[in-house]
Amino acid sequence: MNIALIAHDTKKELMVQFCIAYCSVLAQHSLTATGTTGKLVSEATGLPIQKCLSGTHGGDQQIAARIACNEIDLLLFFRDPISAKPSEPNEMNLLRLCDVHNIPVATNIATAEVLIHGLERGDLDWRNIVNPHPGV
Repeated sequence: MNIALIAHDTKKELMVQFCIAYCSVLAQHSLTATGTTGKLVSEATGLPIQKCLSGTHGGDQQIAARIACNEIDLLLFFRDPISAKPSEPNEMNLLRLCDVHNIPVATNIATAEVLIHGLERGDLDWRNIVNPHPGV
């Protein structure tokens, strides 16, 4: 499956710790991330990550385009609803696209853990049926 990772600045360290904890599960999938988040996660885990631009330079829009083209199967978007900066990724567009295209999305660590355990159990295998990815 193709998993996208995005984190607001105040949640980047949480994303890194989450990916360290679930490295063995994430290693079985293709990962894409906004630039800074991808760099931090890759350095901490050694996981190969396709890095888009940073969020401030349109990386979230690149991921949104991949969601719209049905190229992302799961979005982990650790957002900060209290102190998000105007330059950080626009969550409403991403969430709307996930709803339109039936992409499972987590906006906090609690939901991310539920999704990652479901992914590990095979609960999200239906995505491979409706959207097969050759060679993944």
